[in-house]
Amino acid sequence: MAELKAVIFDMDGVIIDSEPIYFEIERSLFDKLGVDISQKEHESFVGMTMEGLWEKITDQYQLEDTIEDLTRLHKDSVFQYMSEAKELPIVKYIKELIEELRNRKIKLALASSSPKKLIEIILAKLNLQDSFDLIISGEEVEKGKPAPDIFTEAAYRLDLNPNDCIVIEDSTNGVKAAKAAMMKCIGFQNINSGNQDLSLADITVDSIGEIDAKLLKNLF
Repeated sequence: MAELKAVIFDMDGVIIDSEPIYFEIERSLFDKLGVDISQKEHESFVGMTMEGLWEKITDQYQLEDTIEDLTRLHKDSVFQYMSEAKELPIVKYIKELIEELRNRKIKLALASSSPKKLIEIILAKLNLQDSFDLIISGEEVEKGKPAPDIFTEAAYRLDLNPNDCIVIEDSTNGVKAAKAAMMKCIGFQNINSGNQDLSLADITVDSIGEIDAKLLKNLF
């Protein structure tokens, strides 16, 4: 019988309220490239790796630049912003939830589509670098979200059955990935992450403050 043994956190939009930062950086890049992307289409990229985002855009808009060059430009812009920022916007109540789960000896993992280097910068700035038993990046798996690879790999590295894991996600792509990995999923309706369809999640919350050990255990 399945039981709660690990909680797997997405990073962007769940731990750091970063989507408005990414939207701004990406809109600037879209403008430079002369591609007209609607807000709705832009919001559909949330949760994807940078490579996945540019694969989609290059294919759709027939861009001349290579995916590698566009991804490098994107990474450099984000690294520069995050490195220079004096403080970063942490999601409310996330530290309290992490502390509660650690006290209950529940394994914690972070599974983010962001590059590993960026994850390390952000966690250090938020003073969360020692909070997780496992940190895994989209760079470490073959297919990014909405494919289940990152969550399947997280369960494998934690030596756990996917059925014993709960994922907290704020994006359509992330929720799809979690459910495809056969995990329970809490959808966090973060208003700063745009209009995300979280209907596949087992439960949705409007605040991380709604999540506690009791709610997590009730999902099993």
